[in-house]
This record gives sequence, structure tokens and C-alpha cells, in this order.
Amino acid sequence: MIFARADVAVAAGCYPAESKRGLMRALALVGALLLAAPVAVAATGPTRIGKVDTTFKLLGRNDRIVVDRYDDPRVDGVSCYMSRAETGGIKGSLGLATDPSRFSIACRATGHVTIKGTVPDSEIVFGANANWLFKQIRVSRLWDAEKHVLVYLVWSTQALTPEGSPYNAITAVPVDVP
Repeated sequence: MIFARADVAVAAGCYPAESKRGLMRALALVGALLLAAPVAVAATGPTRIGKVDTTFKLLGRNDRIVVDRYDDPRVDGVSCYMSRAETGGIKGSLGLATDPSRFSIACRATGHVTIKGTVPDSEIVFGANANWLFKQIRVSRLWDAEKHVLVYLVWSTQALTPEGSPYNAITAVPVDVP
């Protein structure tokens, strides 16, 4: 009979004190993880080098070109600098505008180039959102085994269309043969 009453109490939303404390601890843990997640993501993301305003907007931020640095996670000594356009105005300030597919990339050896393990022939290395939901700008690393060169290709895609975008740019970094 006691078990039946406990089941009814739990079903009605009346929890014993121990269950309330456990629920509060679980919620506190989830909240702490949610607060720590952006910090962990920011540590592995791009480094903003700078920005240049290009078009004045009366409301919201101006249109601009941003320059970000991406360090290749599988290749020590290689950094890629990518410039891309960001839409301003009210929609751009709220993160609702789609950024145009205009970008450029330059990857350079910033130290001794060392490949960690083996790299696949083709791999998506970096990415940036050009729209809050649909469009991304991606950087793929290609390996030219014959010439010992890492080739970086920046391209855009839109999730709602199967063909993606033809806009792209390319750069290459030679790797010393051991």
C-alpha cells in the first residue's frame, strides 16, 4: 500500500526531498555544461585578425569584410587566412542575413610544417556559417602526394539546394619531404 501511494505522489508531481535535490543537481550540471560549451568551441575556432567596414548602414552594423585565421588541426606550422564578406543592417546584426559568397584564402607555412599522422586525400578542415541556418563556407584540405603539397580549397554550400555554390578559391603549401 505504501508503494502505491509513492507511485501516485510521483505521478502527480510530488517528489520526495531527495528527488528534488537530485533534480536540482542535475539541472545545475546541465547549466554549467551549457555555459562552458561556447568557451570550448571558441578555443578551437578561428582567430579574428581584423575587419574593414565597407558599406554604411543607418540601422544596424555596417557591411564589412572580416579576416580570420584558422590553424590546421592536423598539420603543425600551417595557418590559413580567410577574408569574407559579412552582411550588415538590422538582419545582419541579428544574425538573420545570408552573407554573400565572396571570400579569399591564403595559407602559409608559419613554422616547420609537420603532418600529424596521415592525412586523407580530401578532408573538410574548417567551416563558418554564412547564414544562421542554411549556408556554410567550408575549407577542404587536399593532398597532392606526387608534389608533396597541401592544397586548401574554400567553397560555399547551401543546405537547401543540392548543387551548392560554384564560388571557390584555392591556395597551396609545400611540405618538405623527410
